Amino acid sequence: MDPLLLVAEWWWIAPTAAAAGTAGALGLRRRSTVSGRRLEVDAARHDLRNAQRALAERRVALKIARADLARVTAERAAQRATAEQVAAARRILRERERDAKAMSADVRARQVRLNAARAAIPSASEPSPVERLQAAHDAVTARWMRYETDPSLQIAYPAMTDVKRPATAAYFRAAGHAADMRRAATGRITPADFAAYRDAVTELERAFEAAEHEAKVHAGEVPTTPAWQDTAQEMLSRSAEAIDRAAGAAAAALSSWTNRRKPRNPDDRP
Repeated sequence: MDPLLLVAEWWWIAPTAAAAGTAGALGLRRRSTVSGRRLEVDAARHDLRNAQRALAERRVALKIARADLARVTAERAAQRATAEQVAAARRILRERERDAKAMSADVRARQVRLNAARAAIPSASEPSPVERLQAAHDAVTARWMRYETDPSLQIAYPAMTDVKRPATAAYFRAAGHAADMRRAATGRITPADFAAYRDAVTELERAFEAAEHEAKVHAGEVPTTPAWQDTAQEMLSRSAEAIDRAAGAAAAALSSWTNRRKPRNPDDRP
């Protein structure tokens, strides 16, 4: 057969094959999204964007607080503002600085979670993110049911079923919220729905741990930790960090002083 006729007859194969490959790749990505395999990644990206927007707002508020302090300080110098107003502006500035610092740390944490979610996308043979979340939810409920159904545990830890205790009441509230978020996270789940259910399960786990710890304290198995010890430990940690920073700054200054270039004597020859 004439090569030209062969090319004319089969010219459509290469474009069709390329289009089929592209459609196949898009189909795989779509099936992955529909099946919920990338839902945890999408939810983590959703959280990161919200945190980044919140950080931008905190930074704007910080700039405004700095400008307000400068304005009030200038008015104080002109005797048009009081010392109390300057002190109030300084307090607001410190609060805005803490807010911005905390939100910046939250953005970094959200980025880490996004990277971890990307690295842990489950395969088709593994449970989906929703299934894993439901399993974690069921695990906490099963741990709680032991205290509800085992008579020996009821006698040993009566605080676990006493709704008058704050930690137990907090657990029941968290359990009800997690159940509501689980019902909402059905059908075609959005990243926001998954994130809300994930956060509810995380709060449920924390509430259960707090209730169980308090019940063991009430039973005399775990000693109560005074609040002043936690405060003292936090102060020691901050002091150690401050000492480390000061030591690092001193070492850098000493190195700079030691390695400085000595001034040249005009009588010295090159």
